[in-house]
Amino acid sequence: MSAVAYVTVDVFTSERFVGNPLAVIPDARGLSGDAMQKIATEFNYSETTFVLPPENPDHTARVRIFTPTAEIPFAGHPNVGTAFVIAQQPDIFGKHAGDRLIFEEDAGLVDVTLLREDGKIIGASIRAPGNLAIGETIADDLIARCVQIDAQSICRATHAPTFASVGLPFAFAELDSLETLARAWPNAAVFSEAAARHREDKTGFSLFLYVRPAENPWHIRARMFAPLDNVTEDPATGSASAALGAYLASLLPAQDAEVKITIEQGVEMGRRSLIGVHVRKSAGTVNEVLLSGRSIHVMRGEILL
Repeated sequence: MSAVAYVTVDVFTSERFVGNPLAVIPDARGLSGDAMQKIATEFNYSETTFVLPPENPDHTARVRIFTPTAEIPFAGHPNVGTAFVIAQQPDIFGKHAGDRLIFEEDAGLVDVTLLREDGKIIGASIRAPGNLAIGETIADDLIARCVQIDAQSICRATHAPTFASVGLPFAFAELDSLETLARAWPNAAVFSEAAARHREDKTGFSLFLYVRPAENPWHIRARMFAPLDNVTEDPATGSASAALGAYLASLLPAQDAEVKITIEQGVEMGRRSLIGVHVRKSAGTVNEVLLSGRSIHVMRGEILL
């Protein structure tokens, strides 16, 4: 019988048992893709990461990301949490980790900067690997039926419900109030209908709902549902937050803009998360999306194989 070490962290928080839990396998050498999927399913977190030596020795590591049902090309909280974990090891596959890491992922290279406070690593900031891609719009009625709310509660003043991505696609819709956001709950059968109608994402149909208060439109409250991936609700979704920030910045009338956004997620689950998004737009094009957050260690142990 063999064993592989694991670490879990809570991401986008500095408080244990809130934020978004992540399992990290810091040395996944020798594990097949099938074994990785089984381990991710066993943890049943929204994502589990597996760290491997990089193909290019100038990079830090190759990182593979699995949901409970499938491998995905990129995600936000797995990168923030994985960087937090492996940067505190004595070395990463024989190399010392500086404050800048580069992860090889299916979506491309992910540039990571460690965040420190009084010399201690507290989290990480990552640069989204993909350019902003905007997909097709989605009918209000379909969004409403997915989460069992009134279609009249969907706001269209800024944008219609639509897909957007900076590495992983999500459906986005703005709602009229925190009360409507609190009432939302996924209907898996309708999510299956939506996935059949909109095949933007091979893993299913992931829906990110949000509310922007008039007094502070850059402090956003959100919820994310992906029941087809066995993630009924996710307490913090970095890749969706990055895509939303990029999309909202792209809609600003100014050709050049720099926007700092805080996205608060997981409140309704009792796992409050704070996600930082920093977007730069130049000559009408979003050219940089940074995603940042804190992490904290929770568990460590071994998986028996």
